[in-house]
Amino acid sequence: MKSKYLRCTVAVAALYFSGNLYAQESDTLQKEQKIDEVVVIGYGKAKAKDLTGSVSVINLTKAGNQPVADIGQAIQGRASGVSVINSGEPGSNVTFRIRGTGTIQNNDPLIVVDGMPLNGGLNQINMNDVESINILKDASSTAIYGARGANGVVMITTKRGAKGGILNFDTFTGVQSVTNMTKVLNASQYAQLNNELLANGGQATNPEFANPAALGNGTDWLKALFSPAMMSSYSLSYGDRSEKSNIYVSASYFNQKGVVLNTNYDRYIVQLNGDTKIKPFLKIGNSVKLQHDVKTKGSYDIKNTILSLPTRAIYDANGNFAGPGSNPMLYGDIDNPIGKATIVDNSTKGYNIQGNIYAEIDLIKDLKFKSLGGIEANLWYDRTWSPKYAWGIKTQENSYLYEGSNRSITMLWDNTLTYDKNFGEHHINAVVGTSAQTNQYNYLNASVSKFASDNTQQIDNGILQPVQHGNMSEWALMSYLARATYNYADKYYLTATIRRDGSSRFGEGNKWGWFPSAALAWRISNENFLKDSKTINNLKLRLGYGITGNQNIGNYAFASSYNTYQYNFNNTYVSAVMPTVLPNPYVKWEGQEQYNVGFDLDILNNRISLIVDGYIKNTNDMLVPMSVPVTSGYSDVYTPSINAGKIQNKGIEATLSTKNFVGENFKWSTDVVFSYNKNNAVDINSKTPIITASGGLNSTFAQIMAGYPVNVFYGYVTDGIFQNQAEVDAHAVQMPGSSSTTSTSPGDIRFKDLNNDGVINDKDRTIIGNPNPKFTFSLNNTFTYKNFDLTIFLQGSYGNDILNANRMYTEAMSVIQNQSTAVLGRWTGEGTSYTMPRAVFGDPNQNSRVSDRYVEDGSYIKVKNINLSYTLPKGVFGENLNMVKVFLSAQNLITWTKYSGFDPEVPVNGIDNGTYPITRIVSLGLNIGF
Repeated sequence: MKSKYLRCTVAVAALYFSGNLYAQESDTLQKEQKIDEVVVIGYGKAKAKDLTGSVSVINLTKAGNQPVADIGQAIQGRASGVSVINSGEPGSNVTFRIRGTGTIQNNDPLIVVDGMPLNGGLNQINMNDVESINILKDASSTAIYGARGANGVVMITTKRGAKGGILNFDTFTGVQSVTNMTKVLNASQYAQLNNELLANGGQATNPEFANPAALGNGTDWLKALFSPAMMSSYSLSYGDRSEKSNIYVSASYFNQKGVVLNTNYDRYIVQLNGDTKIKPFLKIGNSVKLQHDVKTKGSYDIKNTILSLPTRAIYDANGNFAGPGSNPMLYGDIDNPIGKATIVDNSTKGYNIQGNIYAEIDLIKDLKFKSLGGIEANLWYDRTWSPKYAWGIKTQENSYLYEGSNRSITMLWDNTLTYDKNFGEHHINAVVGTSAQTNQYNYLNASVSKFASDNTQQIDNGILQPVQHGNMSEWALMSYLARATYNYADKYYLTATIRRDGSSRFGEGNKWGWFPSAALAWRISNENFLKDSKTINNLKLRLGYGITGNQNIGNYAFASSYNTYQYNFNNTYVSAVMPTVLPNPYVKWEGQEQYNVGFDLDILNNRISLIVDGYIKNTNDMLVPMSVPVTSGYSDVYTPSINAGKIQNKGIEATLSTKNFVGENFKWSTDVVFSYNKNNAVDINSKTPIITASGGLNSTFAQIMAGYPVNVFYGYVTDGIFQNQAEVDAHAVQMPGSSSTTSTSPGDIRFKDLNNDGVINDKDRTIIGNPNPKFTFSLNNTFTYKNFDLTIFLQGSYGNDILNANRMYTEAMSVIQNQSTAVLGRWTGEGTSYTMPRAVFGDPNQNSRVSDRYVEDGSYIKVKNINLSYTLPKGVFGENLNMVKVFLSAQNLITWTKYSGFDPEVPVNGIDNGTYPITRIVSLGLNIGF
């Protein structure tokens, strides 16, 4: 199955590249000077030709063609070694993995916006405000961020003013739709199944289902929950630059209605950037972003909507929401999912500020001092209102209200000295500095139920079960940093970096850590034997090594945790404090060492560019749970972490860019991105696996085991369906007994006896799948003909498995719930099915236990984006309009996959369990420049 995707990928690549590098150059072809581009790195900038580390530069011209909710979605597939996992839920953030999963703790990369680390997500940034995105991947690039560089660094720079003053207006409107709706049984099909499973389970059947065919299609719950939805964006910006100052201001509004009933996201952003040279030696400036967003949703439940009975109505005769009947054996016990999604009000309102001011002084020639102070304030308010209701036997007697207030304030102060000097053929750039950052987080929440009137929805107006919680935590980071780069004759390069970080998250004796790195590069193309080559324009070899850290382990990991309790002694309540977590004062950084080797190649007047990197990334001293005996007096559930684990990632990544045809009117270019990564949990300090996901019977879904990739699926191995009693008797005992209603019988799933002990039990579970792809890839083609531009972007993944946990419920055939149409092929007698078991109430054989039955091939190829635009000739609307462009875009247009769920883009752990689906989006947009 997977070889099909590999053949398809190779075929697509061959189609675009075979014989299509057209050698003719028109008079308008300009030799691209890519090596002179300036790249933003940590605490400075560098020319692309001077880079010694692995840095991916995102082409925003191509990525920006996608009208999406945030930057993270736009850069998916654009950078090698960088995995971006989307969620279809409005207002959600993407998940990044840079060069694999390196820890069981927080794997998120550090995001730096205009020199300041960002605590919030990328959905707080207006994509039209972004000037550049660079992703630092290897340790020689990220070590300048020391304790926070282990998971990679995403560098984002917002726009400054442009000469002449430019006023831009950008807008688009799109329609979202679900691409692969789950097919469920209609009323007639369900009634037939219901009769069968109750009869096989020794239960009385429902007399209302005596004639299943007469029930027709019944209620389509999924159609009521899902519907096409609109999204729109409006952005207005102005930028201007003079000799002494520049200014950039923008305002934007984005709205996304979800394809799931009553889900919505609104976002407002104002950006204010400026720089002023108030003296020849002194420049000051600022970057300020104000953002407000509102996320709303009901209490939707995709899984329960799928399982709701088609024989039940959404509304009763009075137009109110209906509920199940009095006998759950006949009518089920699922609440009305459309009612819950409609009447429950969940909202989160965010108010976010991120800003910095700086002063830059030229102390002497070639020596600059820069001081930057920044603040990020994230304030958000959560509210849930759930009114009382009575729907059949399902009731909520009292209305319920929850409100929460959260505040996170982060402050930063950076001071750096930068020395940049040329000595003939020698060039030196050196940075030394300090960085101090602190964060304080507070929360306060309360809930109450039963109100005299539902019109008075305030905490004070509730009567029953008032509950309140509140707490505060803080952390601080003090750092000293230094970096020196040297090159001789633009041929030989050396970069050395060191950072010393001190964090409040670690105990005495382990607060401080050193994070060094070094990298070498040899630009062979500048040697005499290649200098005049007409074929090779640039060839550079790179070699790097470094150590970075991860301090994202939570606060106070070195200390003991205490909980307060109240005990009843002789009818008197006495307060007590009990230790919960054993302290570990020796906890320290997760250290990560990384080796990187790569090369950059540009040939044929820079018409073909290739960047290749190979790496080995070892996470040492990874924090893993400590074994704590109950006899210690501490909890064996809430355990401290110790530095005793190790994870290794190693891989190869490549980016190929070609200019296939460059003519006066027609141009065609192609970009290919390839990423291979192999993950291995080398050591977890225990033979006992770390469970990372669970649910259902024998609840482990995924776990971490020494010697295997992170988050492998764990369960039973199936071996077909028992066709007769003789096969049951000849096999290992699964569920003993002689009754088909309570024991293993013909029509049940046969599970393999892996340890050959004659009994199927927990000891027969094993690794059944791996959610980590063997490789990911993308292919982008850009065509330009006169004023028309067309981009076709394909993106995919190969070799990863998905645990479709939804099927544990939709194919269980064991309780009074609807099922997917896959169960129409169920076993009803010998020879009728070899893959789908019988329907029997109670599932006596535990056919729905976690097994390879639910593990599916997650490989896919997507037409991720097609964008067609037309730029009107200048002067059509007068001299005041510099540019008018209209575009039509389609996102997630086509998906080739064997996966049976909504969409193969599932959470990073590879488990699909009621996941909000990725949608197809068709958009129409307009860009106007004055």
